[in-house]
Amino acid sequence: MYIWNNEWLAKRTEVALDPSLEIVDPHHHLWDRDGMGLYMVPELHADTGAGHNVVGTVFVDCAWGYRTSGPEHLRPVGESETIGALAEENLGQGAEILGIVSYADMRLGSAVSEVLEAHIEAGRGRFRGIRHATALDADPRVRRTHTLPTPGLMGTPEFVAGVRQLASMGLSFDAWLYHPQIVELTALARAVPDCTMVLDHLGGMLGVGPYEGQRESILAQWRTDVAELASCPNVVMKVGGIGMVIFGLGFEHNDLPPTSDDLLAAWGGPMTYAIEQFGPERCMFESNFPVDKMSCSYVTLWNTFKKVAAAASPSEKADLFAGTARRAYRV
Repeated sequence: MYIWNNEWLAKRTEVALDPSLEIVDPHHHLWDRDGMGLYMVPELHADTGAGHNVVGTVFVDCAWGYRTSGPEHLRPVGESETIGALAEENLGQGAEILGIVSYADMRLGSAVSEVLEAHIEAGRGRFRGIRHATALDADPRVRRTHTLPTPGLMGTPEFVAGVRQLASMGLSFDAWLYHPQIVELTALARAVPDCTMVLDHLGGMLGVGPYEGQRESILAQWRTDVAELASCPNVVMKVGGIGMVIFGLGFEHNDLPPTSDDLLAAWGGPMTYAIEQFGPERCMFESNFPVDKMSCSYVTLWNTFKKVAAAASPSEKADLFAGTARRAYRV
């Protein structure tokens, strides 16, 4: 499913803009499994070391490295064990994996504390929070995310109780959802105001299935819902995911990969709007690699972000590219 074409990406290359600007990339994955391509620490370091000053990263849940035996609810702890070990093994060889966001089933309610404690122990000091993805749509043409969520999941008493347990342990909650579900995250953020919540990928603006060709109406509703979500001070926004195929812009079908100007033309407006609503102190640019690698290269992607932030002050840039990520994930 997540297959990228390095030869295609190499048809257009860019030099990194403002190469001294410090970056903490708050969203990437690692995996080695059939049908999804190989993306491990050497591949990550090849991207993060290609010209931009990426000093650290945060690994985010992708259901990889789980335990294959033992209690079912504890099997995701294997991801923190695996990534924690890889981070230690690769110290000093490139951008350091500073934080780990893995998975625990929030439907366990307060009983999820057992899983969280196991993640903390397994993560070698790097475990920072949970992503329980809830992305789904009523239309079967839109793929349901890997956790196989049910409708309205974030509003169920069990899920809310699980997120409260996260908050009580000083851990964060990452939300991966589709744009019609932003309102559900707003309700959750208000129900658990002491939990730091991170909305991934600009809120998941779908552009496939029933949403194909509807971008202007989708953006109009997205702006309304994002503005309301931004009124919750415990929520921060990840500004990225702009290479995802489900967003429907079709870059991956072109003869040449997009330039940073191409990406800016398509995404500059929404990214600027998100930053205006949340403020730079609650926004962080993210790569979402290797998923976004299906549409663009790492250097091109971060050049796009730097063009979006071109008019920002030095302190605002410091937040957008590193400071917000460091605060949200305590790294």
